[in-house]
Parts: sequence; C-alpha cells; structure tokens
Amino acid sequence: MDDRVAPTGHIRKVVIAGGGTAGWLAACALSHQFRDRLDITLVESEQIGTVGVGESTVPPIRTFHRFLQIDEQEFLRAVAGTFKLSISFENWRRPGDRYIHPFGITGQGTWAAAFHHFWLDSLRRGMPSELGDFCLETVASRGDQFSLQTQPQVNYAYHFDAGLYAKFLRRIAEGHGLKRVEGKIREVRQHADDSAVQSLVLEDGQVIEGDLFIDCTGFRGLLIEQTLRTGYEDWNEWLPSDRAVAVQTESVGPPVPYTRAIAHEAGWRWHIPLQHRVGCGLVFSSRHMSDDEARAKLLRDVGAPALRDPWLVPFRTGRRLKAWNKNVVSLGLASGFIEPLESTSIHLAISAVVRLVQLFPFDGIAPSLVELYNDVSRAEMEHVRDFIILHYHATQREEPMWKACREMALPESLGIRLRAWRERAHAWQDPDELFRVDSWTHVLLGQGIMPGQPHPLARALADDDLRKLLASIRQPIDHAVAQMPSQQAFIDRYCKAGSEVWGSRPVSL
Repeated sequence: MDDRVAPTGHIRKVVIAGGGTAGWLAACALSHQFRDRLDITLVESEQIGTVGVGESTVPPIRTFHRFLQIDEQEFLRAVAGTFKLSISFENWRRPGDRYIHPFGITGQGTWAAAFHHFWLDSLRRGMPSELGDFCLETVASRGDQFSLQTQPQVNYAYHFDAGLYAKFLRRIAEGHGLKRVEGKIREVRQHADDSAVQSLVLEDGQVIEGDLFIDCTGFRGLLIEQTLRTGYEDWNEWLPSDRAVAVQTESVGPPVPYTRAIAHEAGWRWHIPLQHRVGCGLVFSSRHMSDDEARAKLLRDVGAPALRDPWLVPFRTGRRLKAWNKNVVSLGLASGFIEPLESTSIHLAISAVVRLVQLFPFDGIAPSLVELYNDVSRAEMEHVRDFIILHYHATQREEPMWKACREMALPESLGIRLRAWRERAHAWQDPDELFRVDSWTHVLLGQGIMPGQPHPLARALADDDLRKLLASIRQPIDHAVAQMPSQQAFIDRYCKAGSEVWGSRPVSL
C-alpha cells in the first residue's frame, strides 16, 4: 500500500489552489519537508495574472531560505535581486523630512535598558548625535554601500522580481516531486456531511481531489471565503489606503540598498531597485484621490521611462476571521492583507507556511491545532497592523487624509505602546513579534513622537563613561562602512544576473 494513501481522516493529498508567490512558497516548503509522505498538487492558470508587486522583503526570509537549503548567489542571479538594509521614509512626518528604519541592531544596551535610553540621556547631556549613527545598516544605507565581508556583519533582506521568484521556487518544488496542473478552477465541491472541501473541478473537466487544501487564490479567496464563507475583519478605519497603481521603470542609476517609501497627499509611493529595472507604485486612499489622478501622479513622479503601462491593484486591509477553516488553510492575500508598507506580505506568507509545517495534521485535523494556528495568525497580523498604523497616525502633515489619521481612535494595543513611549521612553517587543524594539524606536522618533524620561539606569553612567560607550559603538561601524564598496560593485562581483534571466520573460501582471 502506498503510504501516501490516507486512512480515513488522515492527510496525504494536499492541493494548493493558485500559484504566485504564496502558492509556490507553500509548494516549496511542503515538498521539501514532506516529499515522501504527501502527494502535493498545485493548480494554477497562466491566464490569471498575479498581483506581482511583492518585490521587497524583510530579513527572516534568509532563515527560510536556509531551511530550504537555497544557495544565496544562485537565488539572487535567478531573480535579478539586490540587497536591502533598510527603508527610507521620506515626507512622512512632514514634507521634506526623511528618516531611515534600519534592519540591524542599534547600539548596545543592557538586559534592563535598551540602548536608546542611553542615547536619549546623552542628548540631554549635550552630546549631539543621531540614533542611526550607532547602527551599521543606517550608516551603510546613507552611502549606498553594501558588503558581506565586514565585522560587524550586516543584517539584510532582498529586493527581487516577484515573477522570477515564483519561477525559481517552482523549479525547486517540482524537483521534490510536486505536480503542477495548468487550468482554471470552475467549481469547488464540498463534502455533504461537514461542508469541507472535497475537490476542485477545472474548466477542462479534471477533478482534483484532496484531503487538505491551501487557498492561494489571492484577494478573492475562492475556497476560504467564496466557498466556506469564513468572514473578514476590515481594518480600513485605521488604514485608509485601499488601492495601488504599479509600474515598472528603467533603472536610471545604480540600485540603492533600501526601499524608498515616499509619502504624498493621499498615501505613499514605493521605489524598489532591482538589477535590471525599478518597481514603483503609488498607494492611495480612493476617498482622497481618483484612479486617474494616482496613475498620472505615479508616472510624473517616478523619474524614469516606464517599461509597461501601469496597472491598478484594489485591496481591502484586514484579515480573514479564520486563516484555517475546516480543511482549508488560506495563505498570502487569501488570508488577509495589511498593505505594502514595511514589506511584510511575503514574510507573513512564509510565517504561515512554517506554522503549517510545524502543526501539519498528518493524523487528521485536530480542533486544538486549528485554534492554535488561528490564534497565532491573528496575533501576528495585529502586531504588524499596529506598526503600520503608527506610520499613518504619527504625522504633522495637514492634508485631509493625514489629518484624519492623526485624529482617529487607535486600537488599544497600539495606544498602550504609545503611552509607554511618551511616559517612560519604553518601546516594547514580545518574543514572537516581527518588529523589534529598535524598529519601534526608529519609527517613533522618525515620525516625531517624543519620548518621556529615559530609564534611570542611563543617568548612572558618568559623562566620560557614556562618551566612551558611544565612541566604542560608533568606531567599528564607521570602520566597517569605510571598507564597503558600493552595492552595485558588490553585486557585480557576487550575484550579477545575465540579461537572459529577464530578457525573454513576459512581465508578470
């Protein structure tokens, strides 16, 4: 007997509905871990375009790649990738302002008090500096520099072509035995007794049966919502942007090692440099800007010739009430969407896939594991949501959209964090949260939220000792950055992609 034939209630046949980044992430991880125990099929249609704007990531993707035994240089050449040390926030506090949210560790704190408490007290004592001076990734970002050969080492993520990434993951998954089926889903059949999904019927009549289904059908949520009616929690009251218009442009200069997030009167614009082009987009609130105005503004502001016509991406911020319902697990846009700011979409899909691997229901779907999966998913989404809301709320811009964000009532979970910062300069981080104390600190200060008195421990250091501490942190950083080449020079040596990588491939939608 084939051990992938399931006894009643056991899970052996997994069907992934939809490709794109989320679908192929799931395919890659499951086939890598469970290739001998599962029969995995992915159904996708070349006729259905993907959103294709998830081109910027956060550092945990590197851990996921190590888990999949992906070679970094091979990956970067295959996806025309560049490195990302930080995000440059421009015009957020007010027009003309800029701050950097770096990925690395800032300074050197103690178990009792984070470094920013000592830095804040140094300002009080008349020792001027910027918080970013004590972060390697910030200093390297200022000079558009990058290297993997420095001490201390940089913490980084990637920019890449989303279509090429899905293609790269597909090659790995198929090498592990995954079966891909081309076709559009015409019908979803359910079991009569419990309404769980039984099979997918394709337009050509093929029937794809499964024990567990993974919904990667994007915003429409074909299985999780259209079939199971799971429900959705809308977050538009806190996150006003509900549309984006995206475009790809020629590169008119060497790639910078950061994503640019540039605020405008009704939202913000992204700028993501790859080896061969730049991904650009304008995120906006449809209540404050029309589609035509957004398209015209994007083309006017990108500063480079477009490689194709812009395309519109409507979205609804929020989360599915259950990420896992019956025998359907939703991933990527099917499970919810917060918006592109801070580049969390791919991370949330990876995190969900890893969670599924850890809780995989080989012996049948246990309600306790489903409840645990959904509870962790909810908490993770809400944490990211609060961090994104912070950017919209903490601003001095006077346009109607920004004024409304400044005056809106906040989720209590975010309100507690802001009060702790304003009263005692505390930036809190739970162990499982994506955004660390350093991330909260850089954004809180960058957005202009003034902290209260720092930790009393900071005042215990004598002036000379504090100066020595600050100098001992800055000197290795300055020395490391002085040795770094430009990012372009490093890419040319380390992972330069040939024109054949992108030259003949149709651009993804």
